Amino acid sequence: MPLHRIRPALMLASLLALAAPATASAEPIKNIVLVHGAWVDASGWKPVYDILKKKGFRVSMVQEPETSFQDDVAAAKRVLDMQDGPTILVGHSYGGSIITEAGVHPKVAGLVYIAAHAPDVGEDEGELGKKMPSVLAKTPGAIEKTPDGYTYLNPELFPKLFAPDLPREQAEFESRSQVLAKAEVFSTPLTAAAWKAKPSWGIVAGNDQIINPDLERFYYQRAKAPFIVIEGASHSVYESHPTQVASVIEEAARKVAEPGN
Repeated sequence: MPLHRIRPALMLASLLALAAPATASAEPIKNIVLVHGAWVDASGWKPVYDILKKKGFRVSMVQEPETSFQDDVAAAKRVLDMQDGPTILVGHSYGGSIITEAGVHPKVAGLVYIAAHAPDVGEDEGELGKKMPSVLAKTPGAIEKTPDGYTYLNPELFPKLFAPDLPREQAEFESRSQVLAKAEVFSTPLTAAAWKAKPSWGIVAGNDQIINPDLERFYYQRAKAPFIVIEGASHSVYESHPTQVASVIEEAARKVAEPGN
């Protein structure tokens, strides 16, 4: 082919390459499953749900019965079975133990711990909590128990211990709408630790009275999970700071979708 015909072709190819849009980054994972902790239900996730839904995520919440650890893990897996693809599994407080066990589910691509427990195989959060006691553990009469072995947080102390950064009326309502948790859920050893194989992220609630913030740091550092500390946040951080919580979940959804992860 004559040289004068090759050059225009090369120039056209170069111009087309310049005009072409840059390679788009991978779309974040769209499925999010949220798992609540003990003594509350999934309605507390509403502020986080609203933010994520507006950003195009498909958000589901687990309503675990808190009748046994096995029942709660089964409830989480049931919702995971319903997802249509890779999923970010998020747990708050005792929900962290649930996602640690349930997170081995094949649809789980990543884990996010929100002021949460993250035991290892053979560990339980009750024993770990004794090594780094929280304000709750040091408060006489804070945890009550029914004759048939279900626990709840003293309603008079709930606003101070669980939700001091929520509006008082909201905290009082939550104190009177508790889901009673079978005592054994806190002392059941785990048989799986998904954070060993799945990428994980965490949030430390800086003013957590229910779980010692140092214990939260220990969990996340052991799991090699990047985490943020929300200073002044209570155990109800997912309700009082939903924007920051949703941002960490969104970051996890984006990171696990990147090539090589």
